[in-house]
Amino acid sequence: MSMYQVKPVCGSLLKPDLPTCMYTLPNIHGQQGNSCTSDLCSEHALQNGEVDPAVKALEARQDEILRKLYELKAAVDGLAKTVTTPDADLDLTVSSSLSSQSPSSTTFTGVTNLDTLLGKDLGALRDIVINANPAQPPLTLLVLHSVLCQRYRVLSTVHVHSSVSNVPPQLLSCLGPRHADSYARQMFQLGFTLIWKDVPTLQMKFSVQNMCPIEGEANVARFLFKLMSPYPSDAALATLVDSWVDMAFFQLAEGSAKERAAVLRALNSALGRSPWLAGQEFSLADMACYCCVLQSGPASSTPSNVQRWLKSCENLGHFSPAKAFLQ
Repeated sequence: MSMYQVKPVCGSLLKPDLPTCMYTLPNIHGQQGNSCTSDLCSEHALQNGEVDPAVKALEARQDEILRKLYELKAAVDGLAKTVTTPDADLDLTVSSSLSSQSPSSTTFTGVTNLDTLLGKDLGALRDIVINANPAQPPLTLLVLHSVLCQRYRVLSTVHVHSSVSNVPPQLLSCLGPRHADSYARQMFQLGFTLIWKDVPTLQMKFSVQNMCPIEGEANVARFLFKLMSPYPSDAALATLVDSWVDMAFFQLAEGSAKERAAVLRALNSALGRSPWLAGQEFSLADMACYCCVLQSGPASSTPSNVQRWLKSCENLGHFSPAKAFLQ
């Protein structure tokens, strides 16, 4: 027995359509031929097979976003360097340059291997960090950097330390202009980071974990020169090169007037016997003495053999960075 009766709200013959799937799609097999006739394809495909300009604009926008992301990553890497490298605690100015690898200069003999000298490349950029005082620009290192760029793909960067307030513009751009591909660090073989800092003597750091800092422009010059050409295998010739390098930095650059005069006489005598200081081949001795001779005074006041040797060095084309600071 029911409680009450109600009238039916719909007819007894009404049969609702129940769905048999979640949603429907047009049958692609029913289309004639292989051409795309859907609305989406007709919007982005042209009759001649070219991509719609709207799609090209979207791809260009995506490439621009990726480029900005790479630049942002490079900026973050630079900030990370200021954390991992205590000497770069304030990065005020950065400039980078990429020099394409070119055949080795004929003035250097021998073959060098970066993996042998600096350790195996594990994917991270091998960065040489140099702290230099802007009051004493290391002309020899600038020349060596120029020669390194002729042999390797070098990522060159200039930083300004917080201990230095005023740095001349020519020092900020001494390693060349910023390159468009500087954000892609994997494209480079070697990093060359120069930090202008108030330090009593020039310092170089390469691997904080595996080696101690190298101090003195002469010692750093020896390290960089070995990246391009090995030292002479003859012990007497290697000692001769080292003695000229020491005389250049400790007597020509920092010595008294009497000491500079004695070194110029020794240079004139040695260059009367051979075209270069170490014999028949250009070496680090010529590079160091050239920069220090120009720093010590005008070239016109030097002996005749020294003047001839200075012109021979200039003809090599390696010393334009040094001459730019002395003009």
